[in-house]
Amino acid sequence: MKITVFGGSGFLGSHVCDKLSDAGHEVTNFDIRPSPWLRSDQQQIVGDILKIDEVQSAVHGSDVVFNFAGIADIGEANGRPVDTVRFNILGNTNILEACRVASVERYVFASSVYVYSKSGGFYRCSKQASELYIEAYRQNYNLNYTILRYGSLYGPRSDERNAIYRFVNQALTAGKISYMGSPTALREYIHVEDAAIASVEILKPVYANQYIIFTGNQQIQVGKVIRMIGEMLGHSIDIELADDPNNSHYEITPYNFTPRMGKKYVASLHIDLGQGILQIIEQLHRQIHPELHNIEGIFISEER
Repeated sequence: MKITVFGGSGFLGSHVCDKLSDAGHEVTNFDIRPSPWLRSDQQQIVGDILKIDEVQSAVHGSDVVFNFAGIADIGEANGRPVDTVRFNILGNTNILEACRVASVERYVFASSVYVYSKSGGFYRCSKQASELYIEAYRQNYNLNYTILRYGSLYGPRSDERNAIYRFVNQALTAGKISYMGSPTALREYIHVEDAAIASVEILKPVYANQYIIFTGNQQIQVGKVIRMIGEMLGHSIDIELADDPNNSHYEITPYNFTPRMGKKYVASLHIDLGQGILQIIEQLHRQIHPELHNIEGIFISEER
């Protein structure tokens, strides 16, 4: 199929582009910035989701459209509420309208487990509104959709906005980890590659007009994840924990009572959390120490 991915230059979007290409689809990435991970079998369009003509041109001829574009960080959304409305709600509606005009077969939207939570701030509000627009487009124009509610992602290509990346980076560079929240807060971390594979699987007809939840298969306390990182690095790490009264993250569960039920997708195979964290440690260690070369698992410095 011909598939256009909005926001395909980002953390999750770039991985989904790769898995779509691996599955044999013709992939076009539309993003405000070029993707550093663009493959030779993928097309790149640099554009703005707020410009409807650019969006419609990108969607024309597509069978399926994915939308990962917009502000995806809770803290950033809370600091930029107007921009969150523009990019997350208006941008989403521009893409929906382009899909309607082009008679796209399926619209796949990246939502969040926060969508019907009391947590999440303006980010949650934008996802709620976007989901309602998607439902209305289905009702009024028969546009098929799949809404993907992602949980706590981690893995390669992440940055400081990602919790596990931030923990590992702080441990490697500062020897301590800071966390604004409770160490007993529970998360179900899911590796980004597992989430990307599952995001391709939902193109099957059975997932049309469904809400699918992507989270990990194991609940773990944030404090234990931080201690796990310290043990992996093999040295003592100071942990700075503080409660943030303005924190918009959940502690035990993102769910509260909601009339819209979601089905949780459980993969038969998944990347172990410990192995995934080791992958991030190695990635950041290479960035911090470019003079070292990994030879059969041993980092060696070339002497001249």
